[in-house]
Amino acid sequence: MTATSTQAATLRVFSELEPGDRVELLHEVKIGSSKTWQTRTTGTVVLAERRRHGLHYQRNVDDKVYSDVLVLERDGGELTTVTLDEFSVLRKI
Repeated sequence: MTATSTQAATLRVFSELEPGDRVELLHEVKIGSSKTWQTRTTGTVVLAERRRHGLHYQRNVDDKVYSDVLVLERDGGELTTVTLDEFSVLRKI
């Protein structure tokens, strides 16, 4: 699967999520300038939303910046928040 089709599939799954759905998210964590770790987060969806934020410095006032965010409850009861990016792979389990 290409990066574009993977991203489209992830966004399709994200748009269909409901609280209580069980998901697995594969994502990359960038370490320094040249290393990445692949990690897997599994949990139950508490919240799935597109959040508007002001993350970017010195942008135009009317620029709208959004992130797709998942709040998951992991098996031990821990809540974790994950932001999806173009390298994330999300699937229901």
